[in-house]
Amino acid sequence: VQLQASGGGLVQAGGSLRLSCAASGRTFSSYSVGWFRQAPGKEREFVAAINWSTGNTYYADSVKGRFTISRDNAKNTVYLQMNRLKPEDTAVYYCATSTVLAYTEYAYEYWGQGTLVTVSS
Repeated sequence: VQLQASGGGLVQAGGSLRLSCAASGRTFSSYSVGWFRQAPGKEREFVAAINWSTGNTYYADSVKGRFTISRDNAKNTVYLQMNRLKPEDTAVYYCATSTVLAYTEYAYEYWGQGTLVTVSS
């Protein structure tokens, strides 16, 4: 499966962005899809994940209440709605697929190329 992440950009603190992760080659139906991010000089960290079949979600504490992960079955796409963005949210955001709903990157097999989110203060 190939993943295409998009929607990144430059936004002021307090603003919003919506990231998209589209799959080609197969559907997400048997997977969970997660978002991770990596800031300059830092390790990649978990952001959010959704189980495609059940719709169950899981969030990192740092984004809980600000970010929402969702899915569109018809478009085979997962979204990450990011509200009340902070400068510390600045990072390259990646989507990835796993057979389980997990927060560790080692559980994820296929990765998209990443999309850059920059939040200015």
